Amino acid sequence: MGVQTAMDDVLDSPTILHALRAADDVAFEAGRDPSVRTLRVLMSALASNDDIAAIAAVHALAEMHDDEALTQLVALLSDQRPFIREHAAWALGQSAPRPEAVGRLLALVIRGGFTGMLAQHTIERWAGSAGDAMAMAVEAALLGITDASSRASLVETLGLVPQPIATRRLREVALDDTEPDDVREAAIAALGQRRDTAGLEEDLGSLLAAGGRLAAIARLALIDLDPVPPAHGAHPRLGSHPRIGTNPGLGTNPGPGTNPGLGPHPTLGAYPPFGTPTGAGTRRGLTVAQLFLHADIDPSLSAAGAGDNGGIATLLVRLGDALTQADDGDVTRVLTLSRGPLQKSTVDLLQLAGTPTGHLYGHIPLAAEPVASAAAWPYRVTARRGIRRVLRTAGGVDVVHLRMADVGSLAAADVARELGIPTVFTVAPDPHSVMRSLEEAGTLTRDGFGEADLREHFWFRTHLVRTLAASASHTVFFPRPNLVDEMRDLVGLDLTSRGDRHTVVAEGVDLAVIDRAVAEVRAATAHAGGTDQTTTDARTLNHATAHPAAMSPALLELSALLSELDEERRGLPLLISVGRLHRVKGMATLVETWARSPLAERANLVIVGGDLDAPSRDEQDELTRIAAIARPHERPRRGLVLAGHRPNDVAARWMAAARFGLPELAAPGGVYVCASMKEEFGLALLEAMATGLVVVAPDAGGPATYVDHGDTGFLTSTWDAERLAHTIAAALDRAADHDARRAERAREVVASRFTIEGMAATLAPIYASVVAQEAQYAQPTRLPA
Repeated sequence: MGVQTAMDDVLDSPTILHALRAADDVAFEAGRDPSVRTLRVLMSALASNDDIAAIAAVHALAEMHDDEALTQLVALLSDQRPFIREHAAWALGQSAPRPEAVGRLLALVIRGGFTGMLAQHTIERWAGSAGDAMAMAVEAALLGITDASSRASLVETLGLVPQPIATRRLREVALDDTEPDDVREAAIAALGQRRDTAGLEEDLGSLLAAGGRLAAIARLALIDLDPVPPAHGAHPRLGSHPRIGTNPGLGTNPGPGTNPGLGPHPTLGAYPPFGTPTGAGTRRGLTVAQLFLHADIDPSLSAAGAGDNGGIATLLVRLGDALTQADDGDVTRVLTLSRGPLQKSTVDLLQLAGTPTGHLYGHIPLAAEPVASAAAWPYRVTARRGIRRVLRTAGGVDVVHLRMADVGSLAAADVARELGIPTVFTVAPDPHSVMRSLEEAGTLTRDGFGEADLREHFWFRTHLVRTLAASASHTVFFPRPNLVDEMRDLVGLDLTSRGDRHTVVAEGVDLAVIDRAVAEVRAATAHAGGTDQTTTDARTLNHATAHPAAMSPALLELSALLSELDEERRGLPLLISVGRLHRVKGMATLVETWARSPLAERANLVIVGGDLDAPSRDEQDELTRIAAIARPHERPRRGLVLAGHRPNDVAARWMAAARFGLPELAAPGGVYVCASMKEEFGLALLEAMATGLVVVAPDAGGPATYVDHGDTGFLTSTWDAERLAHTIAAALDRAADHDARRAERAREVVASRFTIEGMAATLAPIYASVVAQEAQYAQPTRLPA
């Protein structure tokens, strides 16, 4: 079509998403015709006021592979627009090394953040062919830097240079007790990745003997040095190593046999080398790795709802259990990876190395304090090292399932590619749906796209979704209305091509947890005389007296929170919402909508989620917005309860209490409200429906596939406060009829289509088919004579 026509398509695109996809054509045409005319078109776009066209031009320059174009691209590293500098740092990774750019790229590395990550990635790519030059440039930069954080970033970058020239300086820094600990940690961690290992064990051993945090980093580096993945029960670093295996801080292996030294186990045997396809007869069942690095995942789900511990954290725990407990035995081991403290990550390795079956957890140490997902991109290298370590230690991993376009998936995809493990990727239109909602709401515009992209990394994340989908052996999709059209329009994927590699998989909830919650609350409130079918006046019902002995700790806790409300607020039904305190989840939007409408007179509002004691930046932003509407001392009078995060089973009981009410405190007939900008599927919504609550949900994405509008719930444009308020009012009207049959219909939808067991039963054959396909690829191909 020509570069001018392609650029016109960008400028004339009806939506921002269409413009981003049209930008790919600009890059293609620039690579096809790297002429003076093409360069002029791109430079004109760069000078325009259209941010999207300017960014498209940056990436198109990199595709020209022309000296003048690359000269212009390097110059953009000094552009006055920060978003242009960021995209230039990223785009240069597609080119051959440019010596004149290295200094400016390192300056971006020093500044850190997402831009620094992109610049570091470009340096890493260039180091493959020009490692000596990159190493000398980093060493030169270190001479003038005293700030510990900046030095640590440079040392980490030096560690990405594979050539031996970098090893000497890394060893010096690691052993230099005048260097800040952060800098030494970066050097020690990098030493575990070196190919030229002569003398490294002695250096790391001396650090190990010194104790403290540096010793813990050195221990992991020694594990990383192992050139061959360990067999189960015989890891030299974790078991019989004279310096590591006897460390009392590692504890004993809690896996089968509880062999503290992890010596050769009489029945576990040895798994095949990492990455080797394993068909029938090699061992029974598959090992699947799944990850979400922005949560502190544990079997008890104790941190659910805090920070980034949202529905995905709950899902991975339930799914891993369901896969390994299924009767068919297709999957006998699941590794769930998440973030965690340094010492915990080392202890995990013992269990991973010695346990061939079951649902196991591996924790990746990213930072001393939890980091929100949006701010975690600079930990790409740390994440990659941690993921590699866990997968190699576990051995025999057949498939890695990726789900998010985040730093964890970015790092895990690199590791899977390096070690020859196929991936399955769950494709969700994120950030695509958010961008569409923001554009429809008027808060994301073309002329302000550059600044928004600096904060949200829209361009990079949409690119990452396409890249992960393209490299996956199989892609999984959430059910959505008009799925084929939406994936084509939002993401640019054609599901009609190679349909055997695409599967729609509904997420699932643990119905047993919900049913127990419903039974418990029904029993605890039955003496009050109210059921789903009663029309008893709410105020009369709430004068009944509850029996504390019949109430679980979860219900007593909710009762205590509601008892803090002013007396005139008691006896109203509850609006309840469960989820993270994050802008995308719309919690502050819900509070604003409720407080500024007649809804505040009809119902109290309970928000379950967020770490109220030590909020993350995202959580604090939401709490600040909420405080502007209802200050803490006003909330009892106004009927607002901010409960903070609670375990999944506690949240289930609270949702059941919203349905049945609590004597003296809350009327029956509550409503569950999800005010998210977008909800790709909505696990908490499904749990609420299974509880029998009427739900309010976004009209875009997955909820439209299971919410029967006007019956089991209502769909609305959640970004429109007026529509949201009107819809919540309609839902309260619907819930007031106490229709047990409606509640039964809602539960049946979940029971028939959205259980965690059903999800596991759908995924297990997908994993098996991927492994079978990999086994075919591994067979020798006989060329025709």
